[in-house]
Amino acid sequence: MLSFAVTHQDGAARRGVLELPHGRVDTPQFMPVGTAGSVKAIAPDDLANIGAQIVLGNTYHLLLRPGPELVAELGGLNRFMSWPGPILTDSGGFQVYSLAEQRKITDEGALFRSHLDGSKHLLTPERAVQVQRQLGPDVLMCFDECPPARASRKEHEQAVARTTRWAARCKEEWLKDPRGDLFGIVQGGLDRELRERHAAEIAALDLPGNALGGFSVGEDPTQMWEGVAHAAPLLPAEKPRYLMGVGTPEDLLRCGMAGVDLFDCVLPTRVARNGLLFTRRGRLQIKAARYARDPRPADPGCRCYTCRTFTRAYLRHLFAAQELLAFRLNTLHNLTFYTDLMSGLRAAIEAGGARNYTERLLESFRQGPD
Repeated sequence: MLSFAVTHQDGAARRGVLELPHGRVDTPQFMPVGTAGSVKAIAPDDLANIGAQIVLGNTYHLLLRPGPELVAELGGLNRFMSWPGPILTDSGGFQVYSLAEQRKITDEGALFRSHLDGSKHLLTPERAVQVQRQLGPDVLMCFDECPPARASRKEHEQAVARTTRWAARCKEEWLKDPRGDLFGIVQGGLDRELRERHAAEIAALDLPGNALGGFSVGEDPTQMWEGVAHAAPLLPAEKPRYLMGVGTPEDLLRCGMAGVDLFDCVLPTRVARNGLLFTRRGRLQIKAARYARDPRPADPGCRCYTCRTFTRAYLRHLFAAQELLAFRLNTLHNLTFYTDLMSGLRAAIEAGGARNYTERLLESFRQGPD
């Protein structure tokens, strides 16, 4: 079982330590997303050099390819992908939701067609836990239903009720062989009453940790920040709080200030492959023509290998020439930026200066790169 302790608090913001079988995670912490057992464009030693402490894998994608039986046969996901640190696996609920016309959700589970070959699969709460158990993560997630933010009140009520029933079934299956720690997921969209009700229902299951799902699925950022600020304190204070699928550097700062401990999002790696770099002065589109002769690093204050070694001019050249190295260098930079953003927030919470740290960075982001 995991152990978790909040070591410092600054307003609602928390600095904590999460001990897992494969290592320690300092919180607040961002988890790079390795959807199919790989963080796109970089290797495990890159992650270690960046300072990443935990990565995320996905049940849906690993179920379809290469299959959980093969991963288990080869020693579990840690050995399969040669990552020695902690791993959290998402249950696949969000991916099933995103399939839209290719799936049907009932109380039994989600019947869907593979995006790879069109084959049919039924993912139930029990099956989601069984697949994750075969993958062997430190943290596994309950199977949930994730409606879009602007779904009707009736749809959100149905999703909340179903997610509670599914969570109870996940717990029952997990307790048969409780390897890894199971986290519950709270839904409810932007409806405060639904969030409060569902948080109480999931907390009553007394799982090792809890997550907020259903944010950043179509609502405005300001609505999301307000929703998280209301919902995060509803989760048990003595257990880790995980905000799923969020988000931008501003999202991480604002939601970290609300008391969130763990984050994940594909954003920093996805946009890196499209030539967008996060810097202390906002977003830098490295493909822009004005960087063709720029001898400066992408972010002069950044410690990453990319910024220590290469110029904006070279990074732009790589991207324009469609060289694969562009993906790696941009990804290294963005994940280092996210890692350092969280490290800075932890230090600020310890020093009682989290609000100043956050406001200073948000103002810097608005200036834009020169």
